[in-house]
Amino acid sequence: MTQMSAFEVLGPIMIGPSSSHTAGALRCAQTALALCAGEPASVTFTLWNSFAHTYRGHGTDRALLGGILGFDTDDERIRDSFQIAEKRGLAYRFAIGGDDPALHPNTVDIAITESGGGTLEVRGESLGGGRVRLCRINGVSVDILGEYETVFVSHRDVPGALASIIACVADDGVNIAFMKTYRSERGGMAYTVLEMDDAPADAVLQRLSQLAPVTSARRIHIPGATRPGGEGSSPYLFANGRELLDLCEKHGTSVGAVMRLREESLFSPGFDERMAHVLQVMRESSTRAIESPRPSLGGFIGGEARLLSRASGTAAASLVGAPLTQAVTRAMAVLEQNATMGVIVAAPTAGSSGVVPGCVISAGEALGAGEKDVQQALWCAAAVGMLLSRNASVAGAEGGCQAEVGSAAAMAAAALAQMLGGAPEQALNASSIALGNLLGLACDPIGGLVEAPCQNRNAIGVACAFTAAQLSLAGIKAPVPFDEAADAMLRVGRMLPLELRETALGGLATCPSVCSGCGACA
Repeated sequence: MTQMSAFEVLGPIMIGPSSSHTAGALRCAQTALALCAGEPASVTFTLWNSFAHTYRGHGTDRALLGGILGFDTDDERIRDSFQIAEKRGLAYRFAIGGDDPALHPNTVDIAITESGGGTLEVRGESLGGGRVRLCRINGVSVDILGEYETVFVSHRDVPGALASIIACVADDGVNIAFMKTYRSERGGMAYTVLEMDDAPADAVLQRLSQLAPVTSARRIHIPGATRPGGEGSSPYLFANGRELLDLCEKHGTSVGAVMRLREESLFSPGFDERMAHVLQVMRESSTRAIESPRPSLGGFIGGEARLLSRASGTAAASLVGAPLTQAVTRAMAVLEQNATMGVIVAAPTAGSSGVVPGCVISAGEALGAGEKDVQQALWCAAAVGMLLSRNASVAGAEGGCQAEVGSAAAMAAAALAQMLGGAPEQALNASSIALGNLLGLACDPIGGLVEAPCQNRNAIGVACAFTAAQLSLAGIKAPVPFDEAADAMLRVGRMLPLELRETALGGLATCPSVCSGCGACA
């Protein structure tokens, strides 16, 4: 919990359409690229489980290639990565590994041949929300999230090898937090992973590489992982909703304020500017499709936000009211932006990226709230999203759409309750109500695309958040506390069959009317 930043929840800022299948996949490839000793000449991507079923519709193929080309998550060249790779002379191939329940739902093996003849094999997992884990390097099992400065040392398994490696690092005054050594066989090749509190100097890496038993020493950078800028401790740490409420009571402040204080105490300066940038991108992504709609990559959506905007006068007056109508319109616009590989903020995922901005921005306008109040609402949403990321799941491939739109609705419900003057207990109570209302929601992307029914479910997520906040502010209690609701969502997600967890093998994705006209399936 210490290491997670608010901007790993309200982020990444990325090209759509999927934070796990596009941004996360790209970051797996970025990590593999960073481990290369030379320029990649060819690469083979082997896709497993959900990746294998939906990689075309989610843009996973373009994103993986973009990561090897050195692009970041918000680089619009990702759309053209095939053509760019061909111009650069980079050979690439996609292979289907199939379904393996022993592997994470979003797993990719990346095999690189360098221009100098060297080879590298990396297995990466996309955990949801753009976060990734490195779990194998050159056939050796590892477990690297990037929460510490990490160095990967290849060396021979001989007496004194580890002692010389540790002494080299100690001479530089760097503290080793964790160290693991793996070996292929006695006397064969061994691999040592050093996780350190501070980044070692380049000179340390050079000295490590020159040690007699060592063949290479490389720094591992996991994109998107945020490391504390100070001592890594804070009086504002919380691991669950109960601890969060205790901190709010102790300091006499809101959920959003505690989350901001946590960020300030753990990470480098500039967080207010980063939150302002997040809000700016949210505003842009929630209006562009209303002003200039475009058809999505798969052709399932495009223009819905403009239609709703034009009909808002009638709908708002007779049915749901102007703020909710505006919030739904914005949410649908974000999903259109996402489905055209435009820039959005994953909040907490790309597939659910319309709910939080739709609710917070529209409510802020209706209330006449200032920028700081709107940003405080986003800090509140981030606190809830962080707890769900750590104690449940925000990945559709792990927990269905309840983990994506359900989590986003819980985040937005808390933010709305706070914006309307609710106490911290009411904010988390609203989150629990929202989670309960969307419990068990399947993830069944038609054609393997983050388009339908995703766009409509973002609209429903907005309505759920508004209703949950209203109920909570009226004094209506959730059936269970927030922490229990999060645990229930995790357990229900594990019960969902593979077909209902972002594989496009069940639910609406297999209805005859969509299958007959779908040419986008992987």
